[in-house]
Formats: sequence, C-alpha cells, structure tokens
Amino acid sequence: MRELLRVHNISKHFEGTQALLDVSLAVFPGEVHALVGENGAGKSTLAKVIAGVVSPDRGQVLLDGVEAGCGSPLEARRLGIGIIFQELDLFPHLTVAENIVIGNVRAEGGVLVARDAMDQFCAPLLRQVGLDCSPRRMVKDLSLAQMQLTAIARALGMKSRIIIMDEPTSSLSGDAVETLFGLIRALKQEGVSILYVSHKMDEIFRISDRISVLRDGRLVATKTASETNVTEIIAMLVGRELQESQRRAVPEATRPLMRVHSLATARLRNISFDLHAAEVLGVAGLVGSGRSSLGAALFGLDPILGGRIELRGRPFRPKSPADALKQGLGLVPEDRKAQGLMLQMSVVENSTFTVLDRLQFLGFLRRAEERREASEVHGRLRLRTTSLDAAAGTLSGGNQQKVLLSRWLLEDPMVLFLDDPTRGIDIGAKYDIYEVLDQLTSAGKGIILVSSELPELLRCSDRILVLGDGESKGILHRAEATPERVMALATSVVYEVGE
Repeated sequence: MRELLRVHNISKHFEGTQALLDVSLAVFPGEVHALVGENGAGKSTLAKVIAGVVSPDRGQVLLDGVEAGCGSPLEARRLGIGIIFQELDLFPHLTVAENIVIGNVRAEGGVLVARDAMDQFCAPLLRQVGLDCSPRRMVKDLSLAQMQLTAIARALGMKSRIIIMDEPTSSLSGDAVETLFGLIRALKQEGVSILYVSHKMDEIFRISDRISVLRDGRLVATKTASETNVTEIIAMLVGRELQESQRRAVPEATRPLMRVHSLATARLRNISFDLHAAEVLGVAGLVGSGRSSLGAALFGLDPILGGRIELRGRPFRPKSPADALKQGLGLVPEDRKAQGLMLQMSVVENSTFTVLDRLQFLGFLRRAEERREASEVHGRLRLRTTSLDAAAGTLSGGNQQKVLLSRWLLEDPMVLFLDDPTRGIDIGAKYDIYEVLDQLTSAGKGIILVSSELPELLRCSDRILVLGDGESKGILHRAEATPERVMALATSVVYEVGE
C-alpha cells in the first residue's frame, strides 16, 4: 500500500533538550496510527512538526511522496493536515461557530460574516461529535469536555486527509469517547488517516492498526497492534518494568476527617458523604454531573448555599481558596493551564508560591531552601525539566501537571481534592502519582479523587461517590464497585446482580 504521510529523519532541539532525533515513520491511507511515549518523549513535538506549527532542525515531511514543506498551520491545513491539540487552542471570547470556521479553508468567502451560514456549516459538525449546544454559545461558557468536542468538530469541518489527535479523550466521558471512536471508524472508511497520540493503552489497542513508540525523542519501534501487547509496549515506552498493584485496604476510622451533609450550591443539591483519614474517596459521574463543582464548593470558589461541612470536627465553610487552604484543604484543578499554573513563571516558582511564608527569614526568601524542597518533591514525581528555572509553559502537558501537584505536596494539606490529576499523563507518570497517593494516605491524609477513567477510580479508591445531575446517586465500597454498578448509578439505570 502506498504511503500517505512519511516523516523522514526528523530532529528538533529546544533550549538544551533534544526533543526529536532522527525520527522516521509512515502513515497509510485509512490507518489509525498510534503514537505513544512518556511525557517529554517527543510525541507532541512530532505532531506539531507534521502540522506546520514547529519547524524541524532537519528532516522531511512528505505527502504522497512529495515534500510537504509545511511552513505554517495554514499551509498544512491547505494540504489536508488537521490537528487537535492536547492543550486546546480555542478562542474563549468567540462563539463555538466562530472557533470552528476560523482558519478553515472550506469556510472562506463570506461564511465568516454571515451568522446564519456559519450556523448551517457548524450544526452538522456539532451533531457529529455529539455536542448539544448552540453554535452561537461563547466558548468560555463551555465545560472542558465541551471545548474538547468543539476542537474535534473544527478538525472534522476541515475535511482533512490526515487528522492528528493529541490526547483527544483526555476530557471526555464514556459516551463522548464512544462517539469519537465511531467517528474515527467512519473516517477510516472514507480513507482518512488518524495519527492518534494517547497514553491510554485500552484505547490504543482498541482502535489502532499500528503503534509507534517514542522514548527520549527517538523512535524505539513500530508494531502492528494485533501482533503486540500492552506489556511489550509499556516496556518499550518506559524503559523499566512497572509493577501493577492495588491500594491496600484501609480500615474505616471511627471518626471522619471530613463530613459533608446536604451540601447545596448553584450547581449541586443534597450532597452528603464522609471522608476518613487515610482514605481515598473516588468521585465518578458523567460530564456535567457536578464533579468539578464539588471541588469548587469545598475550596471556596463557589458559594455554599446550604448544608453543613466539618473538617477535623470543626465547622468548615471557606469564603475563599485562601481560607480553605488555611483550614487544611487543597485543590488540584482540572484545567492546569487556565486554573492552576502561571505559565510564564518558573518551575520552582509555580511549585513553591503557596509556601513562601515558611521559606522566608526576616522578609527574605531562602532561595537555597526553596530549591532544595522543590527538587525533593520533583524527584518523588519524576518531573522532567531542563532546569528549575525553566518556564512552566515550556514543559510537556504531563510535566506541567506534575508541577501543579508538587505545589500541594509542599503545602501538605490534611484533605486534598484532585480533579482528574492524571489527565494527559503517561502511564509511567500515573504509577508515580499512584505511589504518591499511597504515601499521602499512609500519612493519614484524606484524598478526594475525581477521575474520568473508571479503571483508575477502581484501582485507587476505597469508596466511590457517584454523582449525577448535581446530586449524589450513591456510594459504593471497594468490594461492591464494578464498572457496571458505577455507570448504572451515574445514568440512573436499575442494575440487577447477574446481568
């Protein structure tokens, strides 16, 4: 079969880091080609080279055997190369329709100025991705999952010959993931190729024809999916063995560390649960179920309208994040870029700014102590950075997430709310974070863990709180929690044992 795309001996160097070194691979028409590797392995850099966002130091990108020479994203789009970025490149103060048509060569010549025409162009694309919203809705008012679907709709609207999907399911729920996979199957039938960048092994083996593994900027191997397995791929991408383990069972304490009774906000109703010391309480639910809203309420971001909360036996009703932090509760938000990190500030500054008070002496910051503490926690998380002084925005998405988590490890609150902490993080880094969670609970901390991945919740949680439409649908203990039971509660479906 002829090659649709070939990258040949691509190399790229950034600020002392060799992001790619002599990488070569091919993509065939109608193929789903998975690209896997740990954070910093070069996956996103290679995707950006192909899409004309980054210029390689050397090497070639060829389409149909002819050098493409994509000097810009617009040139790449004109050649039929589309990309869905891991860090979404949407305009928050424009509408959904405006975001879909901007830069779309198929929407040139009048469509940009005619709102009715934009709506007609965008409506079938929104239906195709399962996004039920008006094309005229402002992107800033969407959830992260809805933004992800908007970006996918934009790529589909360009009728690309090859679509690069960089972690496309990182913010999607089960139903939206199934819709995306259905789209991918339909695109394959039309001869469209997909370069699929993901850390999720179950997805990769479910939809991929071939798998290419990158490690430290080099291509390790390309394998036919049907002729390899998860163990082999993980060994290649990590370069070390990972030991699968379950969290040890935690005896339920007699007195809860945190108690929430009938919590109500503008988005939540009648939420009740207890969190014990040394416990991980998982939070499951579909997109829009209220998972992130629960964290916003507990962290003082959303006003609490009703109910009672106790933390360590004392009333807890934070008026602000600073107040919540002072009382012993921290939050790792879902969107690290918009809500968590100062991307222009350094790695060490992002890690330590909440603990500067204890790093000062007579009003002067003890720089050596700051760097020592940051280095220690970065080592626990296996953070990859060329320097503590590097800007957080220069790191890969997964390493940015590790910087955000390092802040709370230094702060050391009694209760930590983690909102999808492994979103966009490779499998090796996930195990590192699971190990840190075990360390925190062993020290008596309470963890509230939101995750879009049911296997992760089942692996990490002692109990799982299931939310739906802003309400509590039930709590499952580890012994009774199964994917079927969790989804039955989330969707309000009656589940019978034996079905």
